[in-house]
Amino acid sequence: MKAATPAPAHAARLPLAKPVGEIPPGKLPTLRRKAKTCRACPLWRPATQTVFGEGPAAAKAMLIGEQPGSQEDQSGKPFVGPAGHLLDRALDEAGLDRQALYLTNTVKHFKYERRGKARLHKRANASEQAACRMWLAAELLRVQPRVVVGLGAMAAQTLFGNSFRITRERGQWRELGEEVRGMATWHPSAVLRMPEATRRDRAYAELVVDLRQLATVLAGLEP
Repeated sequence: MKAATPAPAHAARLPLAKPVGEIPPGKLPTLRRKAKTCRACPLWRPATQTVFGEGPAAAKAMLIGEQPGSQEDQSGKPFVGPAGHLLDRALDEAGLDRQALYLTNTVKHFKYERRGKARLHKRANASEQAACRMWLAAELLRVQPRVVVGLGAMAAQTLFGNSFRITRERGQWRELGEEVRGMATWHPSAVLRMPEATRRDRAYAELVVDLRQLATVLAGLEP
């Protein structure tokens, strides 16, 4: 892959709390093509393929997850596994059309560990997240969403800083620059992993409430 270009001056206005040194140029199809051959960290080696974001190039809202799962790794599309199905149900309950949103992840490759034949999700470390941040920054610069929602702790801390905690700050809007606001909520996979049914039900209900907030904000934006 060709070297990335230095971050443009307006990159300083990106709704990201963590630094981005260089940002690949190009429109979304070009970025998607370039990301396929990214070798900025070791995660590309065991992964099947890069899982880039999907959605309208001028989407008003961007939902940012953490990293692809096994089914996303196989298909090359974000949020198509069990967590994606749960997100689809929550979006439907909140009155949001997935096709109108841009969905992506903080990290674009599936990191996992083998357990027999199973590939179990393993969280990307800080250096892997930092290496992949240029792609998220490029997506944000190209799409220029008015609203950004972080799904899960990794995305939330990328947006708001390492001190952010989902358990105490989810669902709270923050200004993230000129005409951009953001919030964070539960990642659907975190909801699915909760061992107690009552806790899962409560977290899912909170996810829907937060997505309804998103729907309300989007309805109030100028066309």
